[in-house]
Amino acid sequence: MLGYMSGSSTSIGVLGGTGPAGTAVAARLASVGFSVVIGSRSAERAEEKAREIRDAWPSLSLDLRGGTNHDAASRDVIVLATPWDSAATTAKEHEADLAGKVVVSMANALVRVGSEFQPLVPPRGSVAAHVQVAVPRCRVVAALHHLPAKELGHLGDPIDSDVLICSDDKDALRIVSDIVERIPGCRPLDAGELSNATAIEAFTAVLLQLNVRYKTRVAPRLNGIKGDPRK
Repeated sequence: MLGYMSGSSTSIGVLGGTGPAGTAVAARLASVGFSVVIGSRSAERAEEKAREIRDAWPSLSLDLRGGTNHDAASRDVIVLATPWDSAATTAKEHEADLAGKVVVSMANALVRVGSEFQPLVPPRGSVAAHVQVAVPRCRVVAALHHLPAKELGHLGDPIDSDVLICSDDKDALRIVSDIVERIPGCRPLDAGELSNATAIEAFTAVLLQLNVRYKTRVAPRLNGIKGDPRK
């Protein structure tokens, strides 16, 4: 388990972390005890975002700071929070830093056509698979696709959602499941091998369509699953 330590001693880097999804994920992970670095091409912009989050939640004493993407890629576990079409490129730029590490791909390849959201088919069938090919020495895990950014960033409330997680590396899947399990209201579910990321990413278009149609923010919760298959 190169670069991973269980518990709050784990540090997490968020590559491309200054967008809505990246800042929300970084804030939430810091709120449950992880040391988090928001990465960006501009360290100043990243630190500005980190400061905004710390100032918004002064009572939480968040271990959260900004830095370059290199700083973020040097952490124990990495979350790719870039737009989907730059995820593989960004990972490739930091291939040496990412070697042997768990890399979480959370991007969805989507496009809006009129009033409808449509999934795209990226190279290799999914963003996660494309990232794995770009940085073959890292251990890609597809996760966090369906968590609404606004709810993620509102640290005072739990998130009522299952989190579908898939990977070809069972140990990496367990590591990410342990991290997700610490987010109040989230239940990690082993969704199989990385090939299933194609369906998981595409399903985000359905959730977004429901959000538009019913003017809400939906998150998946699957009934009928009892127990933890990891045990």
